[in-house]
This record gives sequence, C-alpha cells and structure tokens, in this order.
Amino acid sequence: MTTRDLARLVLQPFLLGVAVCAAALAAAGGWPVRAGGETDPLLVAAQAFRRPATVPVPAADPPNPARVALGERLFHDTRLSRDGSRSCASCHDPALAFTDGVARGKGIAGVPLARNTPHLWNLAWGETFFWDGRSGSLESQARGPIENPLEMGQDLEAATRLLSYDPAMRERFEAAFPGEAGPSSGQALRALAAWERMLVSPSTRFDRFAEGDRTALDERERAGFELFVGKAGCVSCHSGWAFTDRAYHDIGLPGEDRGRAAVTGLSATEHAFRTPGLRELAWTGPYMHDGSLTTLDAVVDHYSDGVVQRPSLSPDLPQLRLTGQEREALVAFLGTLSSEDPPTPASLAVEAVVPRAVALADGSRTVSQKDKTFLPGAMRLKAGEQLVVVNDDKRTHNVRLDDARTAFDSGAQEPGQTVRIPFAQPGTYRVYCGIHPAMQLTVSVLER
Repeated sequence: MTTRDLARLVLQPFLLGVAVCAAALAAAGGWPVRAGGETDPLLVAAQAFRRPATVPVPAADPPNPARVALGERLFHDTRLSRDGSRSCASCHDPALAFTDGVARGKGIAGVPLARNTPHLWNLAWGETFFWDGRSGSLESQARGPIENPLEMGQDLEAATRLLSYDPAMRERFEAAFPGEAGPSSGQALRALAAWERMLVSPSTRFDRFAEGDRTALDERERAGFELFVGKAGCVSCHSGWAFTDRAYHDIGLPGEDRGRAAVTGLSATEHAFRTPGLRELAWTGPYMHDGSLTTLDAVVDHYSDGVVQRPSLSPDLPQLRLTGQEREALVAFLGTLSSEDPPTPASLAVEAVVPRAVALADGSRTVSQKDKTFLPGAMRLKAGEQLVVVNDDKRTHNVRLDDARTAFDSGAQEPGQTVRIPFAQPGTYRVYCGIHPAMQLTVSVLER
C-alpha cells in the first residue's frame, strides 16, 4: 500500500462526516465534480471549512456603525496608555496582520512580555480569550492589556475621563451609545469589542477551492490538504472555517508556563494553550504561545520530532510520521489559507446570535459529551431538577456554569464519568467545557 493510499484510508472517516452536505449539493446541481461525473473527495472535505456569510454579534448588545468606528479609533488612541506612547495597535499592528512580528513584544515597561502577541482575526466566533482563556468575553479581554502595568499601564477609568475632555470624542461616544450617559469605561470596552468582532480574515485561494474551483490549488497543495484532514491529523484541533477548535491543548512545547491550568487548576490543562486559528498564517509568525517557532517548517518539525512527552499531552495531539515530501506538501497547503498580499478585513453582514433551547420528546434529562460536543446542545428542565452530563468522549472535560444564581465546576471529568448539575431557579443558563469552550449547552429552566 502506498503512502497516498494510506492517507485516503485515514481520510475516509472525515469524509463520511460531510457526506450529507455533498449529497445535498449534488442533488441541487451545485456540487463540482471531476471529469466523468466522479465527486472530488477533497472538495467534499473542504465543505467543513466553508466561510460563513455573516459575523455573529451579541443579541443583547448589537453594535451600530458608529460604535464600530469608535472602537477602531480607540484601538489606535495612545491616550489608553499611561504615558501616551502606545495604543492597542502598537502590538496588534494592522500592517502586520494584527501582530507585532516578534517572538515576544514589549509594552510600556520596555521588557519582553510573557507570551507571543496573538493575531486578532475571527475573534467574533470565540468564547474565551488570551492564550490561557482567562477572559470570557471580548469586552473583558480588552481591559486586560490596557491596565496591565507591563503593557499599556493605564487605569481605564482615568483614560475615559481624559477622553471625555475631547469634544469630538464625546460626540463619537454619543453616536455610538445613543441615550446612554458617557463616555464611560464600559462603553469604551464595548466599542473596542464591537470593532474587533469585525476583524474577519479575507477570502483566500483555499476558499475558492472550497467553493468549487478545482484549479485554485495545485497538486502539491491538494496533497497537503489531504494530509491535513487525513494522515497528519491536523484537523483534530484545527477544525471549522477558522481552522481552530478554540480549545486548550498541551502540544508538548518545552517550558514552565502552566497555560490554561493557571485558570482552571486542573492537571489535565497543564501547559495547555488555545488553538490558534490558521487563517493568514503566513503573515502572523513567529508561532506558538511563546513565539519560539519562526517558520511553518519549524512548526511541522515540532509535531514530528520536538514534542516533550508528559502526562498532560492532548489526546488530540498528532504524532506526525511524514516524509520530507509530505512535510513540504503540508506547508504548501497551509500557505493557501493566507492572502497573497498583506490582508485587510473582509466586510460581512452582522447577525445577532440568540441561543435557543428545545424540549426533548422523551423527557430525558441526560446530555452526552462526544467529539468535543454536547448532545443535545440544548435542554429544557423544571426548577428543582438535575441535569445529568455523561462523558462519552475520549477526552477529559470540565463542565462549568458561571452564573450568580447557580455556579458549578465539575473539576476533571474523565471519560466514562457522570456529573449532575442542580437547577433551583428558573431562567436560561449557559453550560460549557472549561477545556473545550466551544462546547456550549443552553439550559432553559422553567417554573415547576
């Protein structure tokens, strides 16, 4: 059996997951096929990475154009730093794909920061932020760098007072937040978050391929994509249209940084960091949370030869056994996820996201965890009932509920274990996994 044949065997289970999509498109007459009517399996696989048509925004606080414009101005405003020397754009430079191009940047204190500056692409789809996920919203994330004494070193309340002395800035706040008193620090954070949600990476050659243009990728790039979703196993973590599962994994980099474990306190999350999205990868190096890998070749080499063995390694971590030719093909494919020229944000319509709960016909109160997903993704209970969550996955999970009415933290829920969450008060609750935050469960609790 050749290496290519083996790759196809490994790829087959992934393709089964999108077979329904392929059938629907074919029935509609919109499915691109090879000469002779044969469906192209890589085009089938590419459907799992299709770009969205809209940007999700909070239904409870949808932005207006004036708020987005204010956020962009604040992003570049040096008054948000203690001495007026730095802005958010000093580290997240739009000309450098919203990075700073160095392993570890320097803030107002002039010393290297603890971690690499992450890019800001496609944050609207995130649930937690920073490399260790310590922030649960873009609004709260924006405060961190401003007030960090090593980064911008500014008290946000003081910065907002300074902005209020500027008549033009007061007008911008009034337009961004009609009917609200301001300017306020909360409004500044909401404006920054509104603009950051609009930073959607632009379309690339891979997107043209996913849309049916088989000529968009050459043979080596196609081989690299086949490796990505097959033999190399990259898709285990780099899934979805932004090529990230938005989860936290220990990928075996050397160092003492505890990563997500400093937030969760769980040994399963030692040295675990957020999976970075791969869009615009060519423009956002150096790579990894510490900026230790300077090229994509070095990244691929790490997964093959550089993984530090320890108990907290992610069960999704691929063990690459690739030939030199296969490594080159994989890197070539990764290049198709980036723009040919320095990228600028795409313009998409916004869509307010409203969680929906459903009633189960069989009256079950049990939810399963499988493949980093809650099944079902919504549940309806009555006050006083318990929700039963069963880990049917191969991974450790951490069931959490951060709510003033009912707080819950399962700790490390190992495969096969069951946890129960009591709900005493009516209302809508959001349950999630602290290791894989994209796992979201909406629970609607009714009066008895």
